[in-house]
Amino acid sequence: MKTVEKAVSALDGVESASVELVPGGRSRLVVGGTADGAAVREAVTSAGYTFTSN
Repeated sequence: MKTVEKAVSALDGVESASVELVPGGRSRLVVGGTADGAAVREAVTSAGYTFTSN
């Protein structure tokens, strides 16, 4: 999960990024700042993870 945090943190406008692990479920990525949502999704998928939204 550190890989996705690092990838998202490198984006312009991201002030913070952290992953909340959910045992047996979907983990949650919390991003603070003004980064573009599409850029965040691209960083997540480029890091090898699947992005879903609620």
